[in-house]
Amino acid sequence: MDKAKMDENEWGYHGEGNKSLVVAHAQRCVVLRFLKFPPSRKKTSEEIFQHLQNIVDFGKNVMKEFLGENYVHCGEVVQLPLDFVKQLCVKIQSERPESRCDKDLDTLSGYALCLPNLARLQTYHFAEHRPILCVEIKPKCGFIPFSSDVTHELKHKVCRYCMHQHLKVATGKWKQISRYCPLDLYSGNKQRMYFALKSLLQEAQNNLKIFKNGELIYGCKDARSPATDWSELAHHLKPFFFPSNGLASGPHCTRAVIRELVRVLTRVLLSGSDKGRAGALKLGPGAQGPCVCEASAFSRSLHRQGSSSLERSGLPKGCLLYRALQVQMLDLLDIEGLYPLYRRVEQYLEQFPEQRKTLQVDGPYDEAFYQKLLDLSTEDDGTVAFALRKGSTTMEGCTQPTQGTSGAPGSGDHRTPATQHHSTKAGKYSRSNQYRERNTDRWP
Repeated sequence: MDKAKMDENEWGYHGEGNKSLVVAHAQRCVVLRFLKFPPSRKKTSEEIFQHLQNIVDFGKNVMKEFLGENYVHCGEVVQLPLDFVKQLCVKIQSERPESRCDKDLDTLSGYALCLPNLARLQTYHFAEHRPILCVEIKPKCGFIPFSSDVTHELKHKVCRYCMHQHLKVATGKWKQISRYCPLDLYSGNKQRMYFALKSLLQEAQNNLKIFKNGELIYGCKDARSPATDWSELAHHLKPFFFPSNGLASGPHCTRAVIRELVRVLTRVLLSGSDKGRAGALKLGPGAQGPCVCEASAFSRSLHRQGSSSLERSGLPKGCLLYRALQVQMLDLLDIEGLYPLYRRVEQYLEQFPEQRKTLQVDGPYDEAFYQKLLDLSTEDDGTVAFALRKGSTTMEGCTQPTQGTSGAPGSGDHRTPATQHHSTKAGKYSRSNQYRERNTDRWP
């Protein structure tokens, strides 16, 4: 990348999350990830650089150990001309979802994270003969908390994603509740996985995007986005699955293409890779909570048909979903167990602020930090060191700060009378816990 010849017209808006915004180069397979902040919150250039460098170090020294080197792209921190960044910010502003504009792109430091754009491939000659298809999925948390610290009984029955669906619809973030439930996708049972993926396609929200040659062809930005159109998607995908058969158009063709897409995605998600180093961390105890979410539209439909049990086939150990789930399950505490540890550290640092560096609160996320995470003992000795070690391990399971499939920063049911009670309680629970979750988003 020639920083002296940066042209904002060669870059386009790709997507954004709560803390980062990503732009993609029009020709090369590369993206830039910028940090975002509220207008009132200013950080120095040194702080921005360290924040981004921590992300890189965390990927290299922690996430590669969790997931294996083939599944983690760490990127590198780059410093860009300030004029380029400011002009780029102006260029993409109109493309940003209104709901995300409460935070501004960092235009003062010039620092960004450079990553490969996995929505494209380097082999352009291949793309000339057949387009490159990329499917980006945010599967979310795939288990129900089993921590003894959980005091809300509903959390032992309904997954976090399904609870937050009701909250997000109630607050206007999304128009309708998705029928997708992460526990169905992570079950390893093909019937449940088919249902989960089809539900994602029906109500993608910000959890599923499909790109063709790097261009977004399916997905939505926020509640104001137009409804997704399966017939248009089928038009894009038909050459991949039925290049020369008699399927011309219409509902039959659309259903056939969507079925084939779901089948292929399921096969890919269940496939493993023996190449490269596998995740080296010996993870915590296996699943102890229920394997079915009571809010799952799939499980309720079976109950209406008279079936009382759901099959959980289990994920093959080599597949990415299995690895991701094992990392998620490092969260042994849930927010209810994590928050007291957060408060312990916060109060200690109020008394001894000079200890932040010694305790590695703000990094560096190096080999020494990783070694601390290997201690998964559960006995609390009341020390700040325990709170930091246990809290850090739990938060890695909660957040999984790996890079998304396209370098992006890295939510269902019908309201039947039987589930309206759960819906109300879930919404109340979600609101009451937002403060604690926001304040443990990172350590003090």
